Amino acid sequence: MSDKHVIIVAGGKGLRMGTDIPKQFLPIGGKPVLMWTLEAFAKYRRDIHIVLVLPESFLDYWSGLCSHYHFAVAHEIAFGGETRFHSVKNGLEKIHSGYVAVHDGARPFASEKLIASCFGDAEKKQATIPVVPMTDSCRILEPDGGSRILNRSCLRLVQTPQVFSVDLLKKAYDVPFQQIFTDDASVVEYWGHRISLVEGETNNIKITNPIDLKMGEWILGE
Repeated sequence: MSDKHVIIVAGGKGLRMGTDIPKQFLPIGGKPVLMWTLEAFAKYRRDIHIVLVLPESFLDYWSGLCSHYHFAVAHEIAFGGETRFHSVKNGLEKIHSGYVAVHDGARPFASEKLIASCFGDAEKKQATIPVVPMTDSCRILEPDGGSRILNRSCLRLVQTPQVFSVDLLKKAYDVPFQQIFTDDASVVEYWGHRISLVEGETNNIKITNPIDLKMGEWILGE
């Protein structure tokens, strides 16, 4: 059985939430969002190697939360960088072989089934991401200021965990940073490897805005 790792990226400041505390530390269902996220991967596999990427300035704050909530999921800390790209690259320094998931720290509801699906597909295809269909109509802005409709049946919304061969992801992250790098799949695709898609989950939301916290409470209640 191959080594399995996850880099949980929680290096952002979460300004869209409108709070002084980054979104990954806000409480939901009685404990911080980030604890639910780590627990999701620990439930999938007790021996998974978890690398948590945090803003260096919040390390003591996180340690205090872990003590307060008696949080016992084993994890290793890496520090966040200037961008998500640099944060993931810092996390990768802690990992050497096998397969690695990269997951948003503020996406706490990935199921064991979804995580297993992503790892299983990546073991065959080396680079796998979960996606869900687009339900809203979608338009693309044109250079002349106009816009045009896009065929939503050809579009998918991208989630995490995104899972890759460690060797592949490390090679991909040797490329210089580009503004088009919005996730790990974009880095791997830029490097030259095709991305495989698996079915994501509608409950696998990212906590970004205050309404997401209310949606998260509902998901936990269900």
